[in-house]
Amino acid sequence: MYKPVSNKADFNKLEEEILKFWEENKTFEKSLEQTKGKDEFVFYDGPPFATGLPHYGHLLAGTIKDIIPRYQTMRGKHVERRFGWDCHGLPIEALAQDALGISGTYEIKKLGVDKFNEQCRSMVSRYVSEWRRTVTRMGRWVDFDNDYKTLNKDFMETVWWVFKQLWEQGRVYRSHRIMPYSWKLNTPLSNFEAGNNYKDVQDPTVTVRLRATSGMPAEWGETYFLIWTTTPWTLPENLAICAGPDLDYVAVRDKAQGVVYIMAEARLSAIYKKADDYELVASFKGSDIKGWKYEPLFPYFKGNAENCFQVLNDGYVTTSDGTGIVHIAPAYGEDDFRVAREHGIFELFDPLDNDCNFTDEVPEYKGLFCKDADKAIIKRLKDEGKLVYQATLVHSYPFCDRTDTPLIYRAIDAWYVRVEDLHERLVKNNENVKWMPDYVGEKRFTNWLKDAKDWNISRNRFWGSCIPLWINEEDPDDIICVGSAAELEELTGQKVEDLHKHYIDELLIKKDGKTYRRTPEVLDCWFESGSMPFAQQHYPFENADEFMKKFPANFIAEGLDQTRGWFYTLLVLSTCLFDKSPYQNVVVNGLILAEDGKKMSKRLKNYPDPMDVIVTYGADALRLYMVNSAVVRAENLRFSEAGVKQLLRDLLIPWWNAYSFFVTYANVDGWHEDELMTPDSTNELDRWIVSSLETLINDVSEAMDNYDLQRSVRPFVSFVENLTNWYIRRSRRRFWKSQNDTDKCSAYRTLRYVLVQLAKVAAPFTPFISEAIYTNLRGSNMPESVHLCEFPKANSAARDTLLEQQMALAQSAVNLGHFLRKQKDLKVRQPLSRAIVVSAKEDILEAMKPMAPVIAEELNVKAVEFASDESKFVSLSAKANFKTLGRKLGKRMKAAAAAIEGLDSAALLKIQSGEAITLEVGDGEAAVELLPEDVQVVRQEREGMTVANEGAVTIAIETTLTDELLREGIAREFVSRVQAMRKENDYEVSQRIALTFAGDEAAIAAVKEHQSYICAETLCTSFTIAETAATELDLNGHNAKVTVEKANA
Repeated sequence: MYKPVSNKADFNKLEEEILKFWEENKTFEKSLEQTKGKDEFVFYDGPPFATGLPHYGHLLAGTIKDIIPRYQTMRGKHVERRFGWDCHGLPIEALAQDALGISGTYEIKKLGVDKFNEQCRSMVSRYVSEWRRTVTRMGRWVDFDNDYKTLNKDFMETVWWVFKQLWEQGRVYRSHRIMPYSWKLNTPLSNFEAGNNYKDVQDPTVTVRLRATSGMPAEWGETYFLIWTTTPWTLPENLAICAGPDLDYVAVRDKAQGVVYIMAEARLSAIYKKADDYELVASFKGSDIKGWKYEPLFPYFKGNAENCFQVLNDGYVTTSDGTGIVHIAPAYGEDDFRVAREHGIFELFDPLDNDCNFTDEVPEYKGLFCKDADKAIIKRLKDEGKLVYQATLVHSYPFCDRTDTPLIYRAIDAWYVRVEDLHERLVKNNENVKWMPDYVGEKRFTNWLKDAKDWNISRNRFWGSCIPLWINEEDPDDIICVGSAAELEELTGQKVEDLHKHYIDELLIKKDGKTYRRTPEVLDCWFESGSMPFAQQHYPFENADEFMKKFPANFIAEGLDQTRGWFYTLLVLSTCLFDKSPYQNVVVNGLILAEDGKKMSKRLKNYPDPMDVIVTYGADALRLYMVNSAVVRAENLRFSEAGVKQLLRDLLIPWWNAYSFFVTYANVDGWHEDELMTPDSTNELDRWIVSSLETLINDVSEAMDNYDLQRSVRPFVSFVENLTNWYIRRSRRRFWKSQNDTDKCSAYRTLRYVLVQLAKVAAPFTPFISEAIYTNLRGSNMPESVHLCEFPKANSAARDTLLEQQMALAQSAVNLGHFLRKQKDLKVRQPLSRAIVVSAKEDILEAMKPMAPVIAEELNVKAVEFASDESKFVSLSAKANFKTLGRKLGKRMKAAAAAIEGLDSAALLKIQSGEAITLEVGDGEAAVELLPEDVQVVRQEREGMTVANEGAVTIAIETTLTDELLREGIAREFVSRVQAMRKENDYEVSQRIALTFAGDEAAIAAVKEHQSYICAETLCTSFTIAETAATELDLNGHNAKVTVEKANA
């Protein structure tokens, strides 16, 4: 006996029981133990921040990271799955500040960096237990006990070693560069971090005039340069303006004001709506006004003005907006900084403090946040007669991903890793990586690599891996780079227990009479995560041989945003250290959005709680819902709880019902075989479902070997549909019949085999339901868990591709027939006289003819006929397909369309057969070749027939009903109603019943004629015609009553 199974599964309860089974039997540990010593499949797990509960994005990534290691384990590979935690950086610091009730750099320093960092350390594990619970509940197998943490001394020491390798290569340097700056966090970010959170904002735009002081002819009189900017707050910091050397410029006299304005010729219409409002004074190139001087807008700059306040030239200037003359504030723009340096302006006027508030260098706006000063600056420009035009602009602007505040681009003195000379090597190493989907690696990532900027690796923060550079207090160019704790101990003479800032900042290096103090910055967290392949092994200090055996990784997976994050930093560091990619295969997922397409938001509550979804539908349903979508191919998914529910209904419940059906009938019949037997049945349905199973195994294996998860799961839906709605439904009588003959045994043996093999194939994707089915149906000599089995190998000998094709064609014909019945409101239970299958393709007809009995039974028709010419059943005509022909024929299209409507039946038959024909258009020009797709064949049904077509197959059904057919229809309807009542009464499948029937004359005649059929179908042992009965029925318009009772034993 098999463990009894209800057809009303509680998937949440089931999954909790499976989790307990895995824990008690140490199934995960056994899967690792039994593959120990076999080929390694190396997987790197990108470390999440332990600063909040896991969301759908984490569950998606975790599911991908579970499916592929499970699959590879079943393929005989040893797959270590070590969880990792990103313990440093801004997210942890933000939690610590909230806990301590402080905010900002000043208050942290006032409290003490030691106290603050220890608070950060204490909060790292705050959510670890919740993560472990949720990840485990999702069915993911991962080693939490042997995890790696970026705060561990060993990990941080390897990070120092990585840094020192770059230092010795001459890749680390300090410089002012324009970087995105988070004023809320008082730290610069890297360029790739700044790209994660763009928002549409409304900013003021101003056109301002600058009074020219030299360069222009005297006869022009009072002359101004017109500049335009979207950042009025940078105008007090203006040090130059820039024109495009090859652009055309004009000087025009404003008729209303009498002054001359200089601007790009292409922008005249943007400044002046009417040509009558100005007079052209001169035309010239941008190169002609290079070096012309102007009067500073504001009086604040006190530095060396020798090369300032003049017109510069550079090719980056365009005329797409503004005035064609660009305002240059070297401290606040990448091009501004570069152009100024190239023209000998090395001064940086940056009157903002760490919070981006104006300092007393600009006393009128002291204490104002820079962007908040826009209004006051614009008003002042207007009052001083320098404002020409003011408007607003809506544009996309980067915000800090951690604080959701706008970033400020400013010149930052920071530490950088030189990347710009690595472009070719990075691209070359990426060429050997297989990306899924491929366009992410071949286009998006490659394009990013080709233009990668030097990497800002320093952060003005506290909780992180320290930059291991000690700088001579007297000579900033004299620097010692430390690559290990032991080296620091040797240089300082002190024991080093911890590598965090509050431990090592007080350690001074005294050498040759000089004192060296550590630079105060910490490393970008991405530097740590990019170092994880080495740091998790404490390489090169330990495990050197083991690391080299497991490098590079066979597989990694993360979200699309990581093309500028983890994927990138991994590749940069590995290229610098080993000149190879650290990964061979990458699966890239998209974002999971709320159902309305917006970002999931706790504040908006626009998504269901993940744990609620898991409890309601089960983790298997959620896993499959996510993986059976384009989100595993880097596209976004609008999360729909209804979608999870639909997948449960379409796939998991039917699959469970198939399993329940087998167990129920096998137990009723006492059928059981100790071992799992490979079917050797001659039954056509058995051979077909086994062949379909082997096709499934082949398709899933191919897709998984290609890391294409979506293509891997797609075949499941159609296979389960075939198993439940075709194989089991069409085999029911084989299970129902009373005699235990060879055919019945073959049916049980086949269904059990298919269910067990299907559980193995599905195990990586739906680990819970697969385990439940497998453990109940497995043979005694098989592993105790499906996850300890080998993944099935497709058996080509069991494949019958012709049979699969024939059954697919039969199913297609049946689907068309059911569609026709629905269109004509003809129940499937109502028998019809005949169906005609028509195809102009002989091979299709020949393949379908052996399926005639199947089609007849499914469509409930007395006969199935086959024909190659459908003109006997429909009137055929033709229309031109303007979409394909219009491009070919142009002006001849009208005449061709008329000629196509006149095509005869012979021509239409050729078109239907897939042949091209030659058409005389009748316009005196050459004949036209018509392809099948150029012609639309129109079908008009003949009376008494209903017709449908799909591709090369047409189905015609005769709809005329005889009295005999009507009586049989009543009997079949009665059987259906009785079966429903059996189910409502919760009778066992083997329960015999007694029927009492009453009805009108036609109904009684029908049930009497088909009494033996009725009794066989409903397991009725006593059938009585009476004057009345308990339950009223409508049998195809005939009044009837029936009483259904259990039969006497």
